Amino acid sequence: MTLRDEGAGEGTAERADTYAVDGVDAVVLDIEGTTSATGFVVDVLYPYSRSRFGALLSERSGDPEVARAVAQVRELIDEPAADAVLVEKTLNAWLDEDRKATPLKTLQGVIWSEGFARGDLVSHFYDDVLPALRAWHAAGLRLYVYSSGSVAAQRAWFASTPEGDLLPLVSGLYDTENAGPKQEAESYRRIAEATGTTDPSRLLFLSDRPGELDAARAAGWRTVGIRRPGEPYYEQGVGDHAQAGTFDEISITGSISSTGSTSSISSRSAT
Repeated sequence: MTLRDEGAGEGTAERADTYAVDGVDAVVLDIEGTTSATGFVVDVLYPYSRSRFGALLSERSGDPEVARAVAQVRELIDEPAADAVLVEKTLNAWLDEDRKATPLKTLQGVIWSEGFARGDLVSHFYDDVLPALRAWHAAGLRLYVYSSGSVAAQRAWFASTPEGDLLPLVSGLYDTENAGPKQEAESYRRIAEATGTTDPSRLLFLSDRPGELDAARAAGWRTVGIRRPGEPYYEQGVGDHAQAGTFDEISITGSISSTGSTSSISSRSAT
């Protein structure tokens, strides 16, 4: 795919198939549709959690994380006395709607974490992603994740990849609970503060969703939209953000390497 830059100050088209982003210290990653196939989440992870909500609510109701999520469900549906049956029904309805409700994501995270730990699940990454992450990390870039999936689910996801545990590559994990909604600029400001970044333009956000990219840019971040054929947002596009079809097409230049010098970082250097 040929990269384009319709946004001011995002970077430059280095070659027909490479997009250069200057002056970046850290990359923040979306998961669904960006690093990984949405189809895997919908077709594998969603049914896995759906089949286990009932057991989780009945057997683990005393766990603080589960109890807090159940209380949040009751608050959101304005049913303070909702029993486990109604809570499970609500969770399944939200799942059908693909609603990014925090308590749903929390309980899915609990279930998925256990599934990954047991070996029932192995996370999915597009072929271009892991080489890029390794190259960027080796060159001194900090890597963060910001996903609607819970921090627990993110941790399990990166710990259970086809290439083993890749959590050591990741400097921090953010979700809708510790950062906020992904389409609000304030959430990105919170992440910048949490990462100790005083100049938000040194943060690069990669996502397939234009609303998220807009919010990140409103907070002063750099953005590149990821457009992968077959993903839900592919036809919609990424608005006036720079775009790439794979991580191979992104070259990060002028960032601070571990030696303190500027560097040019492309995932192709790792292949």
